[in-house]
Amino acid sequence: MTICRGCCCGTTRKHPGVDHDGQVGRFRAAAGQQHRVRVSDCLNVCGESNVVVVQPAPAARRDGARPVWLGCVLDGDAEARIAAWMRAGGPGVAPLPPALEAHAFPAPRWKTQRAS
Repeated sequence: MTICRGCCCGTTRKHPGVDHDGQVGRFRAAAGQQHRVRVSDCLNVCGESNVVVVQPAPAARRDGARPVWLGCVLDGDAEARIAAWMRAGGPGVAPLPPALEAHAFPAPRWKTQRAS
């Protein structure tokens, strides 16, 4: 799992009622030894803050599963649903729970510059 905590996500300026540090801690506690939780500076999808990207397990990734991008993760209910989905296997193993479908959005497509 990658949690965005850059320019907009994780800031009290944009989301003053959210315990951003606590959210990271709760995800780390829920992940246990099965999953890694990383914090990213900025994932450049500020309109979806707070953003969490749930990575598939390595075996699921080899079978074609892709990361799932979730936005507007701003309350304990969303956190609990994401944590439960991760414990159930996450992308490629367990279906996305209906309660999280409204949080899911397509992975951004960034343009890369080629060296000249």
